[in-house]
Amino acid sequence: MFVELLVLFALLVVGFVVGKWFENQKWISELPEIRSKAIERSRAVLKGQFSEQIAPFLPDFPWSPSEARFIGKPIDFLIFKGADKKSIDEVVFVEVKSGKSQLSSQEKKLKEVIKNKKVSWVEYRVPDFDKF
Repeated sequence: MFVELLVLFALLVVGFVVGKWFENQKWISELPEIRSKAIERSRAVLKGQFSEQIAPFLPDFPWSPSEARFIGKPIDFLIFKGADKKSIDEVVFVEVKSGKSQLSSQEKKLKEVIKNKKVSWVEYRVPDFDKF
């Protein structure tokens, strides 16, 4: 009885080791594709970030680059139309997209808030630190 249990245990250990070896071989064979896809995603993100930064200087950008202010998150740019002439008459929220990218859920919500005119102006005055 003891010998049979010992043989069974040895077979389980061998089965476990062989299974791990096959799993490792599968992982090794998939690694180049995994790395390639990770690099592609990284490049796409970098391309998008680069596109956001240079957008105001592209020929088809519909506003003056000097009137554009980069924000980054949750919106890429605020355009202060008329700022060049010292007479701002409109503020435009701009989200830059490239390729097949789409608005995130937060960007969609922000678009809805702006479309519903739930935008306000607040002037915040910092405390006078000389009095402390």
